[in-house]
Amino acid sequence: MPGAASSKDRNQNVQEFFVGVDVGGTNIKAGVVTSNGRPLSSIVLPTEAEKGPEQGLKTIRHAVTEAVEQSPIRLRNITAIGLATPGTLDIPNGILMEPANLPTWRHIPIRQLISDHFEKPTILQNDANAAAYGEFWGGAGRGAHTLALWTLGTGVGCGLIVDRKIVEGAHSHGGECGFLYLQIENGRPCATGMKGTLEAYAGAAGFVVRAQEALDAGGHSTLLRRLVDSGSELTPLLIADAATAGDPLALQLIDDTATFMAYGTANLMHTIDPDVVLFGGNVTFGRNETELGRRFVSRVRDEIKQLSFPVPASKIRIDYASLGGSAGFIGAAGCAWNQFGVEASACSRHHAS
Repeated sequence: MPGAASSKDRNQNVQEFFVGVDVGGTNIKAGVVTSNGRPLSSIVLPTEAEKGPEQGLKTIRHAVTEAVEQSPIRLRNITAIGLATPGTLDIPNGILMEPANLPTWRHIPIRQLISDHFEKPTILQNDANAAAYGEFWGGAGRGAHTLALWTLGTGVGCGLIVDRKIVEGAHSHGGECGFLYLQIENGRPCATGMKGTLEAYAGAAGFVVRAQEALDAGGHSTLLRRLVDSGSELTPLLIADAATAGDPLALQLIDDTATFMAYGTANLMHTIDPDVVLFGGNVTFGRNETELGRRFVSRVRDEIKQLSFPVPASKIRIDYASLGGSAGFIGAAGCAWNQFGVEASACSRHHAS
């Protein structure tokens, strides 16, 4: 009927509450999040992955309970729960398959187990996808139509949002763009054993290997070489500290990392044409708060202009993510909102009628 309010208009003032849980190899993070993406609580518990899946499930349940108890909301007012876990996953069936950083957690129907315990609708999502959705829903990507989030840590993770929907793929492996190939012959190996991938060059492990190789080859460095010779462990943080102090080799290593990420980003631009690309994770050099962080993202932007078509290169926004370590649980809650919220349900009924 002309002039009738849309389902979105009818429900925009409905306030709902969701629990998001981000399960990592080291910590489990959880919080209660409102239907407009605002967290009301945030807790962190050790995963203790080595104790096995039964203890892990107990910790997840405890995290949900603690997140609710530390919020002004009671469990009866929670609409749904979102779970974000590392892959591999069977997302449609809610099964945690064979996650690399949870080595004894195998083929667990994690979605159903959590749903049954709390008697709440529950959704399962890949952790990088959830983080991307968190930034899209309530972070630096708010208002975007198509978004890519790179997470720079030990490896290189990625989450993709296309037409406001997460790219899951036919086998729950969509968005694994850290494994885009940069080199065909004599490529560096990454943790999976695959050679020549983006992760092998730009992930923290590859970053450190490149630094050691450069030092061994006599690369121009004073501070970085002195730190290593004094017994300091070669880490991304040590390299970043040396770069901040002006060490030429450390600066070149970070510039090279930006170049590798620009190649990966250009591949995504020519695949999904995002309006926003964000960088998150632990290896982001202080982000926009430091000169080094600004140098890194500026280098990515400059390289993109040379690597991609002029129109998308001129229109894309490349920046840092804003939610930090909260992106995963906020995004997991957002996935639950998108699946089970009043607005989502109303839209589904509208399209079905």
